[in-house]
Amino acid sequence: MDLLAQAQIKGVQSEFVDALGKLRVTAPEALQSILDALPEKRVYRFVGGPVVVRALRHARTELAAIGAPPLKWGITGNGNLIAQGETREPVIAWPADLPLGYHRLTLTDAEGATEDVPMIVAPERAFGGDFDRGWLLAVQLYSIRSDRNWGIGDFTDLAGLVRLAKQLGADGVGLNPLHVLFDNHPADCSPYSPNSRLFLNPLYIDVEAIPEYSADLVPDATATAARLRDGDRVPYADMAALKWLGLRAAFNSFVKSASGVRRNQFDAFRAERAPLLSRFACFEVLRHRFTAPWWEWPVEWQQPDEAKCAELRNGPDRHEVEFVEFVQWTADSQLHAAKELAGQLGMRVGLYLDVAVGVQSNGFDAWNEQTAISRHLAVGAPPDVLNTAGQDWGLAGFNSGGLEAQSFVPFADMLAASMRHAGAIRIDHVLGLKRLYLVPRGFKPDNGAYVQMPFEALLGAIARESAAHKCIVIGEDLGTVPEGFRETMQDFGIWSYLVMMFERDDAGHFRNIDFYRPNALVTLNTHDLCTYAGWRSFSDLRMKLSLGLDPGEDDQARWNALGALDEILRQNGITANDLYSVLGFLSRTPSRLLAVSLEDLLGVLDQPNIPGTIDEHPNWRQRLPVTLDKIASKIDLAALKAATRERSLIGGS
Repeated sequence: MDLLAQAQIKGVQSEFVDALGKLRVTAPEALQSILDALPEKRVYRFVGGPVVVRALRHARTELAAIGAPPLKWGITGNGNLIAQGETREPVIAWPADLPLGYHRLTLTDAEGATEDVPMIVAPERAFGGDFDRGWLLAVQLYSIRSDRNWGIGDFTDLAGLVRLAKQLGADGVGLNPLHVLFDNHPADCSPYSPNSRLFLNPLYIDVEAIPEYSADLVPDATATAARLRDGDRVPYADMAALKWLGLRAAFNSFVKSASGVRRNQFDAFRAERAPLLSRFACFEVLRHRFTAPWWEWPVEWQQPDEAKCAELRNGPDRHEVEFVEFVQWTADSQLHAAKELAGQLGMRVGLYLDVAVGVQSNGFDAWNEQTAISRHLAVGAPPDVLNTAGQDWGLAGFNSGGLEAQSFVPFADMLAASMRHAGAIRIDHVLGLKRLYLVPRGFKPDNGAYVQMPFEALLGAIARESAAHKCIVIGEDLGTVPEGFRETMQDFGIWSYLVMMFERDDAGHFRNIDFYRPNALVTLNTHDLCTYAGWRSFSDLRMKLSLGLDPGEDDQARWNALGALDEILRQNGITANDLYSVLGFLSRTPSRLLAVSLEDLLGVLDQPNIPGTIDEHPNWRQRLPVTLDKIASKIDLAALKAATRERSLIGGS
C-alpha cells in the first residue's frame, strides 16, 4: 500500500494550504515517520466511525452498510450486556434508557460478519452553569508573594486568593495548569509542559499545613523560606529542594504517627485513584532510579505492567511508592479545601483550571498510554504570519486509533482529573479535538501534517464528564478555525474563548459588544500576551525587540490600536481608557464569564510568558509586586466594582 493510501486510512492530511496561502506538502520521509508512529486505525464496515448517542434526543445512528440482514447489535459496558436488538434497515434506533458512559458496540450480520465499535452515550450538552453572567480573577499561582510561603505561591495562598476574589465580587479564581511537572528538573517550570495531566504539582503544597509536619523536622526551614521569598523571581531549584525536604519529613512523620483516621483517609484516596495513582507512583520511583527516558529503561519496565508494579509496591521500594502517593494525596486534599472554601463563600464557579494540550514524551502519561499517545510525534502548528517557520511545541498528544481501541477512556480519565476540583476548565488548543498538526521527531515544524481526530466522540466524552462533574468547559478556539467547528462545539455545550486583543476586524477596529457570544469566556488578554499596562506603554514592543523577536507591529500600528480602543469605548459612552474602562466595556458583553488578570489589576508591565523564548525571558518565574495581604489595598476597589457591577457577586443587578 502506498504512502497516500496509508495516510488516508489513518486520517493524515499531507497536503493543505497554510495561513499564508501556501500549499504545503509533507515530505515523503516525514510522512512515513508520522505513519509509523501512529497505531493502526480500524476501518469500519457497518458504521462510519465511533458511535455517539446523545441522551434526550430521538437517538438514531445511520449505518454505512447493513450486510446480510438482520444486523444484530449488542452494547456492553464493564463486561456486562447493557442492551441488544436487531435491524433490517440501514439505521439503528437506540433505547431511551441507555446508561451514560463508554461502551463497546458489537454488530453482527446474518452471515457472521462482526465488528466491534467504541460507543459513547453522552448527555445532550455539557454542564452550562446555573448563573447568568459573572467574572473570575485570573492568577499565576506561583507568582503569589506571602509572608508565610516557601518561595512560591501555594494552596494556602490559593485559599487567600479565593477570599480576595470574594471581596472583589468575583465568582472564582482562574489558574494556569496545576499538572505535575518533573521534580528533578525544577528549572523546567512551564505549566504547559507536564509530566502528567492526571496528577498535581507538589510544589504548590503548603508543607506547614500538613498535620504531621512540625518546624523541628526541618530546623532551617523557616530561615531558608524567608530567604527564598526575596527577589522578583521564583528560585525554583532552591525552593524545590527545601519543599521536597519538608515533604519527606512530613511523610516520615506520617508513617510513624498517623492516627487511624488519617491513615484511613489516605488508604481511601489510594483506592479511589487506583490503578492510575499506584502506576504513577511506580513510574516516579523508576524515573528516579534509572535517570533516563522510559524508552531507555530495562526492557521489563519499558511498558507498564501490573504484575511488575505490584512487585515494586510490595518490595524494598514500597516506602518510596507510598511517598509519591502521600504527596499526591496531600496536594489533592489542599486543592479540595480551596474548592470547598469557594463553595462556602457562595462562588458560582470556584476554581477555573487550565488543561495543557499535551504532555512531555518522557513523562508518565506517554509511558502509561503508549498506544493512545505517541512519543515520536509533537503537537505544533504550521507556518503562519507570526511564526513563518511553523511551531513545534514539544508535547505529545492523543491519537485517534489508540483512543478508539480503548473506548476513549484515557481521554475521559484526563478530563475527570482536570475537573475533579474545578467549576470550569479551559481546554488549551481545542481545535486539536478535530485535527492535530503533528511534527515527527527530527523534522522541522514546517514538515508536519494534519491528523484527523474523532471530533464528535471527543465532544461526547467532554459532555459526559462535564455533566458528571458539574463543570463548565471552555475551549481555547483561537487561530484558524475550520468551518462549522464553533457551531458543533457550541451544540455540545462547550463555550468559546474570546480575547478582546484579537477581536478586531480587517481594518483594525475592535468588535463591538454585540459581537461577543453568550456561551463564552471573554478576557482582555492571555498569559502569552502583554499586560494592559505593557500594551499602553509600548514596553512589550521594546522587550521583544531587545530579545531579537518580531513584535508583530511597529509603534505606529500600536498608536492606531490605541486609537481604535478609544473609538470603541466612546461608542459605548465610556470616555476614559484606563483598565477599569476596558473592564466596564467587557462586563457589558453578553459573554457569561469574564476573566480579569491580577497582573492587570496591579499594573504589572511584563507579561508572564513570551512565546518563542526559553531562557531569554523569565517565563513562568515572575512574582507579583506585592504580598497577598496587600493586594486589595493596591487595587481601586470602587472602580473595579463599578466596572463589574452588572456581573458581580456584590451589588450585581
